[in-house]
Amino acid sequence: MEEQQYEVGQRVRVTQQIPRLSGSQVTTVEGTILSFGQSKTGSWFAHSKDHKLWLERLELQKEDGEKVTLNLDQYSRIDVLSA
Repeated sequence: MEEQQYEVGQRVRVTQQIPRLSGSQVTTVEGTILSFGQSKTGSWFAHSKDHKLWLERLELQKEDGEKVTLNLDQYSRIDVLSA
């Protein structure tokens, strides 16, 4: 995942891959950004801020109104569709 700043209100398509022994599983979600940033989990991780594991998270609202929170990683691709 490349470093880029995303803005609330942008419409995006997020494609994520889950590597498996026999290929990968791919999912795609489209929606409008509600929030984007790092947030900590309940997991403990030494030598990090607040001793917690921090994840990049993207919250989207899909066209049908459903809200989705995605944990982003190196297998995530975000394409901006419109502002």
